[in-house]
Amino acid sequence: MNKTLRCVVVDDEPLAIALIKSYIEVSPQLTYLNDFEDAIAAAEYLNLHKVDLLFLDINMPDISGIDLYRSLTDKPMVIFTTAYKNYAYDGFELNAIDYLLKPIDYIRFKKAVNKAFEYYQHQNKIEVDADESIFVHSEYKLVKINLKNILYLESLEDYVKIHMVDGTLILTLMPLKKMIEKLPHDKFKRIHRSFVVSVANVKSVLNRKAKLSTGQELPISDTYVDFINEWKNQ
Repeated sequence: MNKTLRCVVVDDEPLAIALIKSYIEVSPQLTYLNDFEDAIAAAEYLNLHKVDLLFLDINMPDISGIDLYRSLTDKPMVIFTTAYKNYAYDGFELNAIDYLLKPIDYIRFKKAVNKAFEYYQHQNKIEVDADESIFVHSEYKLVKINLKNILYLESLEDYVKIHMVDGTLILTLMPLKKMIEKLPHDKFKRIHRSFVVSVANVKSVLNRKAKLSTGQELPISDTYVDFINEWKNQ
């Protein structure tokens, strides 16, 4: 299995292409394939060749990078590049790995690449993640979360609020049902239409309430009352 990310750069500014290309060439995780100043030509190439990671300028003359990416049949991972902050939501909506503001410095570039490579490894199971983790999009970026650090999840209609053991919160645009599919069923249990708990962090169950390691109590609804016996017998 390929262990470097095959990259294409699309930007209507030659100097921007040259900068990103120079960064790619000194990054051992990356393999440079091609670059394009023209979005239409880029789309034709991307629909014919296997690409792992796309560095894509948003503000282009013929077609925006957002529209170009939406048009692709087989979408590679994408890191959007732009001089304008107001495009961040579009990148989030398209599950971008990251969003780089110009002028791009190498340290920020490397951080985005590390995130892309880690996500690629996770998705393709190149190596076993000893910590057991998931990736979610939050605040316009991809975030890796170690499962052992999750306390519980709370449904907020189309969003999920992930409550961490250390008290931090992560909000991601995803229904709770879909989030549950990402989690190991033996370690996370739904106890209410709005709550999923980390079984390891449930310290006691009393009066249809699960008391967590932090002292918080969450209700157990009739629909999920079987959790009580499951927890007792674990």
